[in-house]
Amino acid sequence: MPVIAPPLPIEKSKPRHGGGGVHPPAHGGGGDNGPGDGSFGYGRRLHRARLALLLGLISICTLFVTITIVFMMMRHGAVILDARSGNYIRQWVPVTLPVRLLVLNTLILLVSSVTIEMARRSVAREMILAPVRSIPGIALERERGIPWLGITITLGMLFLFGQWAAWRALQARGFHMFTGVPSPFFYILTGAHAVHLSGGLIVLFYAGVISLLHRGIEHRRIVMEITAWYWHFMGALWIYIFALLQFGR
Repeated sequence: MPVIAPPLPIEKSKPRHGGGGVHPPAHGGGGDNGPGDGSFGYGRRLHRARLALLLGLISICTLFVTITIVFMMMRHGAVILDARSGNYIRQWVPVTLPVRLLVLNTLILLVSSVTIEMARRSVAREMILAPVRSIPGIALERERGIPWLGITITLGMLFLFGQWAAWRALQARGFHMFTGVPSPFFYILTGAHAVHLSGGLIVLFYAGVISLLHRGIEHRRIVMEITAWYWHFMGALWIYIFALLQFGR
């Protein structure tokens, strides 16, 4: 009798990494709107940038808290014994601050905090509309609004110029860096703040350059997001320094 062979099992084709198999979608993060630039990569980079900003702000807070502690210790302990009269003499010399000029500088910095927030929202709105602009057949006119970023840079430079004018006004009143307590603390606190604010200005210039060069919207959004929060922190820090110098003297 004829023998019927059993049917051979059919093997299912398995995807291979080296051949023409199906590969999972790649999530990159180059930041240049190229292949692989997805929301996953953007979210991860934004998280890392926020973490780096948080660590930086903690170190800045530590610096100014240390200066504040030394300032308060010197304020309560600046007393020496006069060998001639036998009386205790207070070395703490009250500083006459240029209050009007410092108040003007404060207003300038607060206005710049508003303008950088508007710049941040403008970039966020542009990122939301970016997928719509990429659809074929849909053309959206680009907004020609107020140059908030340029206004913020101008106000930041104006604030630094105002701080320099405040230092000159203090020197004209006879309070120099080594005149006596608490004169050095005015220069140390305001100078340290000006240095950190200058770092923010450098990043703002960078944000303006990459905007003019039409770099990737995700990269520009991260730069503006981090810089805006840093700038807000600088404004709050300045209010603290001004209050400390005005009421702690």
